[in-house]
Amino acid sequence: MSYQHHYTDGTPIHFPLGKVVCVGRNYAEHAKELNNEVPSEPLLFIKPGSCTVPLEEAFSIPHDRGEVHYEAEIAVLIGKPLSTKPNDEELLDAISGFAPALDLTLREVQARLKEKGHPWEIAKSFDGACVLAPFVPRDSIEDLGDIGIRLSLNGERRQDGNSRDMLTPILPLIRYIAGHFSLLPGDVVLTGTPAGVGPLQVGDRLDLELVGVAQFTTRVI
Repeated sequence: MSYQHHYTDGTPIHFPLGKVVCVGRNYAEHAKELNNEVPSEPLLFIKPGSCTVPLEEAFSIPHDRGEVHYEAEIAVLIGKPLSTKPNDEELLDAISGFAPALDLTLREVQARLKEKGHPWEIAKSFDGACVLAPFVPRDSIEDLGDIGIRLSLNGERRQDGNSRDMLTPILPLIRYIAGHFSLLPGDVVLTGTPAGVGPLQVGDRLDLELVGVAQFTTRVI
């Protein structure tokens, strides 16, 4: 399924789909639930744009590689180039929008890779591993330190987080990323997942939302 950035009103966002920069363990309670150490600085990894699919009425998951876990996250769309160490004004000016997203993970595969000290790409970058909802414009969010992200599975609340609980908040996180490698228009930053991750099954219904801003419903096929 092809992917194109767009806003919730259907307006296309004419940036090419770039890389998806992810941060692991950016919520302390999520690190603890997986028995991981809480990092002292952002733990980054990258998903290729090719793994991204739109959050529509349904999305598919692999059926032959063990458990696929959902991780609801706040996604940030980059609209202007960023490099070195931009100031807050430059960072805000470079953000085009926000969306809820799913960072899908082959959890058993990831565990085996971690045991061997290997990179996570096979567990994190399979086709369909990044499910992106439409974006709301940057100005729709008044306070970057108070963005709620929620996920319900089959009507039961599973994840309920807020950007205020991030170990590295959104602007410092993007500054940290840009200090290591350039961000370009069309790149997406996934800012980490709160506690409550778990496996998906075919037929599951997911309700995913940026609290008070945008809400979406989808199913697993």
